[in-house]
Amino acid sequence: MKPAWWTVFRKEVTENLRDRRTVINSLVYGPLFGPFLFVVLIGFVVSQAGDRAERPLELPVAGAELAPNLMAFLRQNNIVIEQAPEDPEQAVRDQDQELVLRVPAEYAERWREGRSAPLELIYDQSRQFTQQSVLRLTRVLDGYGGLHAALRISARGVNPEVMRPLAIVDRDQSSAQSRAGMLLAFLPYMLIIGAFVAGMYLAIDTTAGERERQSLEALLINPVPRSQILIGKLAATTAFALTALALSLLAFLIALPLMPVGQTGLDIQFNVTTAAWAMLAIAPLALLAASSETLVAAFSKSFREAQTWLGMMMVLPAIPAVVLLLNPVKPTAWMYWTPLVSQHVVLNQIVRGELVAGWQFAASIVGTLALGLFLAWLCIRIYHRERLAISV
Repeated sequence: MKPAWWTVFRKEVTENLRDRRTVINSLVYGPLFGPFLFVVLIGFVVSQAGDRAERPLELPVAGAELAPNLMAFLRQNNIVIEQAPEDPEQAVRDQDQELVLRVPAEYAERWREGRSAPLELIYDQSRQFTQQSVLRLTRVLDGYGGLHAALRISARGVNPEVMRPLAIVDRDQSSAQSRAGMLLAFLPYMLIIGAFVAGMYLAIDTTAGERERQSLEALLINPVPRSQILIGKLAATTAFALTALALSLLAFLIALPLMPVGQTGLDIQFNVTTAAWAMLAIAPLALLAASSETLVAAFSKSFREAQTWLGMMMVLPAIPAVVLLLNPVKPTAWMYWTPLVSQHVVLNQIVRGELVAGWQFAASIVGTLALGLFLAWLCIRIYHRERLAISV
């Protein structure tokens, strides 16, 4: 004879698979839309950045005739000199030009005298798309200035190294995969939110929904321990969340290799092994999501009220991810024991190609399961209250 919780589990899964809204929101919209949007947006940004870095920089210059050598140097560095508008400042404000270089009238005189020759960069710093062009032009101008500074010093019989007391040599310890991890910083956030979204509709329907339809009372009067009924409902919600997580990782597994990151020197190594480790790290969160959502839904008197409360609750899983994104810190032991925080830290290590120690995996799994089981125990206590089945 099959246990009672298994019967409840099959009932809830079967009924919700027949509900098109639940299937679309839990197993289609959540797991697939997030990865699709992520890959499309990041791929577009990377592609645009690569194109802008490779194509010639079109630079309007006012007073180009005053600095012919500088103009020649700019052309040698893949910069196309164009005629500047009559009012460069207004052209930049109107977004007709993103960057204009102006050579003042005193440039040539000050250059011949061996003094600092002024150049004016006219741009709008609040326009994010101009930052790459400004940085590119600034590097070229710095190179031109450094070259002629060395020539001036040498002409006066001074070793140019006198002007460089420090010789800084970059020893970048990052790898192509770890740099690609910066692009995937939102991956933990999307998976965590996906787990909560996938189980939300089932948690609402199996508790507040049945309570509103007055079918929960008929279920609870059966000669079956109420703990068995709750375990069946939690198992169904957890199964939906796990399925959504697996679909999300499968979507990322298919879509991430299609991102055009090769030209940027990045290497996204998100393969089957990586996805399997990510699934192991995130899977305990399915029980935590199911228990917490069922607990909130049990206190709600209607489907709409539960939907409102759980919609507000979706902010909570995002807080650790957002805090760690804005204020990245070196992981410490307590982070691996803290649910939500541990998933973010471990998943970041996985996508960066860093080794995750066995105790770190164990701490993340144990800490998350412990909180999930505690919330499940609270749900069992609530299910033993007679007022649970009353919809008033």
